[in-house]
Amino acid sequence: MKLKIAHLYPELLNLYGDSGNILCLEKRMKWRGIGCNIYHLDSAKLLGENDYDIIFIGGGQDFEQSLILKDLGGGADDLIKNEIEKGTVLLAICGGFQLLGQYYETHSGERMKFIGALDFYTVGGEKRLIGNYAFKTADKMKIIGFENHSGRTYLCGNLKPLGKIIKGFGNNGKDKTEGVRYKNTFGTYCHGPILPKNPGFADMLIEKALLNKYGQAELSPLDNSLEILARQQVKSLYI
Repeated sequence: MKLKIAHLYPELLNLYGDSGNILCLEKRMKWRGIGCNIYHLDSAKLLGENDYDIIFIGGGQDFEQSLILKDLGGGADDLIKNEIEKGTVLLAICGGFQLLGQYYETHSGERMKFIGALDFYTVGGEKRLIGNYAFKTADKMKIIGFENHSGRTYLCGNLKPLGKIIKGFGNNGKDKTEGVRYKNTFGTYCHGPILPKNPGFADMLIEKALLNKYGQAELSPLDNSLEILARQQVKSLYI
């Protein structure tokens, strides 16, 4: 078995160690004997050149987002939308998460139109939402991480969050939602990076990608004792 991972905008979108998510996926696959090819793509237009199994988009600030919006024209946004709708596994962090929505409105009222792949929008606030935080997904998985964002994200219609906040701010600091989950697309404000701190979540992404490609996914267990110990050491920060 072998999976292909596309890392979109690795130079522009890489805050707070977000590239560590790629390393985590690679290691957890290789430890199980699953092949892993990683492709660093500076343009979403390159998505059309290969059949990727997992797509990763990291975090970035307003300036980096404005640069990427120039690339997303000319059909690149449609390529991302197509991957989302066909169920490709996609993980997007912070700024990368926001890009999937309808728009971002700055605190001063300037609006940037995003790709509109999912029905949500983000509005900038005066105060940044910062700190260690935790949330629980719909399938009872507790995720821990670090958030640092001024944007307040609001989900529309029947769009579901990735989880509910246990401690911290999440999407907007008001409605206790965190991130978004649609088909096999996962958006979150969780830096840290998220996957090394939450190996169960990493394995879930791998399983979904294997199911998409091979119709089966049986992951052999790994020794997560170090990850568990690290989570225990910071338990007081989240509960």
